[in-house]
Amino acid sequence: MARPTMAQDIERRIKELILDRALGPGDPLPTEPELMELFAAGRVSVREALKALQAMNVVEIRRGFGTFVGSLSLTPFAEGLAFRAVVRHGRGEPGLLELMKVREALETGLVGAVSAGIPAEDLAVLRSLVATMETEAARDGRVARATDRAFHLALYASLDNHLLSEVLDAFWAAMDRVRTSTDDGHQDPVTTCRQHHEIVVAVAAGDGVLAASAMRAHFDGIRSRLERRPAGGYGVTVTDRLPDACLPSAL
Repeated sequence: MARPTMAQDIERRIKELILDRALGPGDPLPTEPELMELFAAGRVSVREALKALQAMNVVEIRRGFGTFVGSLSLTPFAEGLAFRAVVRHGRGEPGLLELMKVREALETGLVGAVSAGIPAEDLAVLRSLVATMETEAARDGRVARATDRAFHLALYASLDNHLLSEVLDAFWAAMDRVRTSTDDGHQDPVTTCRQHHEIVVAVAAGDGVLAASAMRAHFDGIRSRLERRPAGGYGVTVTDRLPDACLPSAL
């Protein structure tokens, strides 16, 4: 195994510094000269390490102000998922199907916990979102992905797990970045509304088994369409579907 470079070693030590000092997003880090002195390293290696950590949202470099602990968001994770899915798709592999299956496994496994005791206010939000879906379906002939996404995020709010919310949203963001006609425009809006309504009914009844079944049924349509599409038949290309942040130059 190759030995880590000086910059990679500094990356590791900056992360350890953040942990040792119990720093959080927005907290200031030592200045570049202070890091050079602290790690007995040159300016080039320190800057290379900081740039790499900035790409991962571990640090934030504010020109003229200094270096701070970054947002620690999962945006790079979502973009990596999206890029991986598109690369695998381009090779005739089921990258999108795999992405969807992981999201399905997460949601199907978690909805039972939600059913054990969802607050009334969360149920009200979910019912309101289903009503919005029905309005969109009648008016536009489709359910907006933003509404669908809001429903799934609201569904797990009662678990009060910030990391879970970020992971689920990362999968949504990744799917959005590689969305296809299969997963967007061709989904029957009436079926979409009915499936979300059934999830709410099961959760409101406190029936975890029924809720998991309803969630699984919600994914059946997307899964079946992805499974029967021929390789290369999703209508996605790296350059016309992905934002710049997902392209190799930004990785």
